[in-house]
Amino acid sequence: MITAQPVGWRKSSRSAQETDCVEVGRCGDGAAVRDSKHRAGGYFAVSGAQWRSFVAGIRAGRFDA
Repeated sequence: MITAQPVGWRKSSRSAQETDCVEVGRCGDGAAVRDSKHRAGGYFAVSGAQWRSFVAGIRAGRFDA
């Protein structure tokens, strides 16, 4: 279970001026993700291993349409 509060929220540089984005923050050794339009709506957090696996999947094209 992740108990640290997220810090250092940021949007992807690919988002440019778009407002329909997610933000990622550091949360302990993992990451937290929230909707940039509804920041007060909360976030979900994953462990460092889960986040690294997700990012590796993106880089490998596993989520491409």
